[in-house]
Amino acid sequence: MRTLVLLALAGLGAQLVDGSLGMAYGVTSTTLLLAMGTNPAAASATVHLAEIGTTLMSGASHWRFGNVDWKVVTKIGVPGAVGAFLGATVLSTLSTEVAEPVMSLILLGLGLYVMTRFTFRGLPKDRLGKPLRKRFLSPLGLVAGFLDATGGGGWGPVGTPALLASGRMEPRKVIGSIDTSEFLVAIAASLGFLFSLGSQGVDFTWVLAFLLGGLIAAPIAAWLVRLVPPRVLGSAVGGVIIVTNVRTLLRSDWVGATGAVSTAVYVLLYALWAAGLAYSIRAYRREKATEPAVEKPQTVGA
Repeated sequence: MRTLVLLALAGLGAQLVDGSLGMAYGVTSTTLLLAMGTNPAAASATVHLAEIGTTLMSGASHWRFGNVDWKVVTKIGVPGAVGAFLGATVLSTLSTEVAEPVMSLILLGLGLYVMTRFTFRGLPKDRLGKPLRKRFLSPLGLVAGFLDATGGGGWGPVGTPALLASGRMEPRKVIGSIDTSEFLVAIAASLGFLFSLGSQGVDFTWVLAFLLGGLIAAPIAAWLVRLVPPRVLGSAVGGVIIVTNVRTLLRSDWVGATGAVSTAVYVLLYALWAAGLAYSIRAYRREKATEPAVEKPQTVGA
């Protein structure tokens, strides 16, 4: 019972981050399941089955708050579904010994990207309103969907920064559109795993726990997206993903690090993570300080 409560809380926390940042539900949840010793393919299948419900709720919530561009959802979501189905099929054919470190490497790369992207670059704002072309969105969706299924997450870490980097959509619409299109990716990945694995290794009680936590968080996150500074949140989430997956790699047969080496690596990672967070907070405060002040209208007769 305690495990189910922890999984529900993890699902709630992951969805709060995902719904307000546009990424990290999958990588956070899958990282947790791998740390608990779950088979990589089963871990990704569990997360994607839960995501069918959480992404549906998240998409509906973002739509209600006006955060969705439906043209972008269609152009990136359909190829994303194709990539996710292919990725699920590939991961299902790998042995656990090979799949676990491979998945951790993918998640580590995504975590590094998330952290460096949001820590050092923030969000571009100079090309808002320009159209996003299908020749950009379709390949992006295909690659992001494939990585999402093979890494247990990746749709947001690949898709959200790419759309933010284009500078053609305001951040809240990027996040809302990515979260909404992920519904198609979750369905396709789940079908790929079920066709390849059946229900082998998938604990549907765990799926339900993740789902309940995510459903509670989804509408809250859609509202928070207007309030939470993405730069600081991105640095925090990226650090969690990096530290957890480095831990998995250090314990794997690929590395087999000693206790002393592992301790030294952890100390270095935590120090870098703390420095990155401090840098993000300072940069965010500088940005807020340089924003033009909004003048309050004067009251007649005052």
